[in-house]
Amino acid sequence: MKISQYYKFRLLPNQEQEILLNQAIGSARFVWNQILAKSFEMFSKDEYIRYETLEKNLVPLKKIPDCSFLGKTYSACLQQKIKDLAKAWLKFYNSKEHARLKENKRKPKKPKFFKLADGAEIQLRPLMPRFKKKSDGEQSFRLPFADCKVLGDRLSLPKKTGWIKFKKSQEIKGKITSVTIKKICGFWYVSFCTNREVVEPIHPSKSAIGVDLGVKKLITTSNGQVFDPINSFKTNQIKLSRLQRKQRKKVKFSQNWKKLNFKINKLHHHIANIRHDYLQKITTTLSKNHAMIAVEDLKVANMSKSANGTAENQGKNVKAKSGLNKSILDQGWGMLIGMLEYKQQWRGGLLVKVDPKYTSQTCSECGHVAKENRQTQAKFECVGCGYVANADLNASRNILSAGHAVLSVEGGCGKGRPKKQKASEIREEVA
Repeated sequence: MKISQYYKFRLLPNQEQEILLNQAIGSARFVWNQILAKSFEMFSKDEYIRYETLEKNLVPLKKIPDCSFLGKTYSACLQQKIKDLAKAWLKFYNSKEHARLKENKRKPKKPKFFKLADGAEIQLRPLMPRFKKKSDGEQSFRLPFADCKVLGDRLSLPKKTGWIKFKKSQEIKGKITSVTIKKICGFWYVSFCTNREVVEPIHPSKSAIGVDLGVKKLITTSNGQVFDPINSFKTNQIKLSRLQRKQRKKVKFSQNWKKLNFKINKLHHHIANIRHDYLQKITTTLSKNHAMIAVEDLKVANMSKSANGTAENQGKNVKAKSGLNKSILDQGWGMLIGMLEYKQQWRGGLLVKVDPKYTSQTCSECGHVAKENRQTQAKFECVGCGYVANADLNASRNILSAGHAVLSVEGGCGKGRPKKQKASEIREEVA
């Protein structure tokens, strides 16, 4: 079994090294924008865009006198940036990506256009790569590991950059294939991409649980365990709104406006780090203790859609829905399910996604389905058999039952499976 894993650490460059890293980031961004402009011209001529055709534009670009600074940075990071651009165009040409985009029914945005050298314009479509800005919150460049060295808690880059220290919080397992340097809100990070072969793991636990995701209770499991939400955005919302009000009073793009914008981005980065760290801890706890985890296949983008409506059809309960949307996005459900998925795979466990329909309205004892069963947000009382339980606990037990049904031959309500399945004729003959 092959495992690909990223290790991310804080990078601690000195002032001279920071200048070289900033030059590399700026050069990579410049090459992306220049080659992207060339690719738009190719797209207007109905040419298929791939790496081999894009890479031919790099050498002529370096020979331009005004672009002589490209020769002073790492040449490998410029080639890697072109590879990233080619992957972005490959994603645009993929019909499955467009189908997935249509599932998340987002509000249509005002169309944008790119002006070509001959004066013609092309419309920028969804999934098309976009130009990068210096003001973007995250800047990065990537190098193949063949050009780098790692010794303990130090990293060596080409072009006589020297050894750069990083905070090595854990051992790096596997063969390092590439090194990515990132700058986020003034902080430097290094990510090592590794590959390693392991024996097919067998999960030490034999238990199975259903997981119900919520806002007041982040996770409620079918065995009664509850994980409270961290609510990192809600905790810092007052501080964030205060900074945003100050920024509104400043002249846009002035020095004071930029200082406040940096503080706002830094606070958002802090909020995201708190959420990410908390989700890592609770998903590790669940993955270590349970071989099978059943979760709802939630469409978070649809659940957090705005209720504003249109000018003709005004929305209802807009303020309440806006608060609910903030609470949903503050939990990071999509990130949580993604973490569970790869951690279960690494430990030899199983993650089953089930259809979320009627899981909160179904009685886990008798199977009776009725809207009246869910009397309040917290209380569940079956009108059929009189079973009383916590609503989240009842839903998690239904999710576990649906997860077992997905794995069985007779049932199936998971993603990509038919609602009903029958035993095959071969099985009937054998029986």
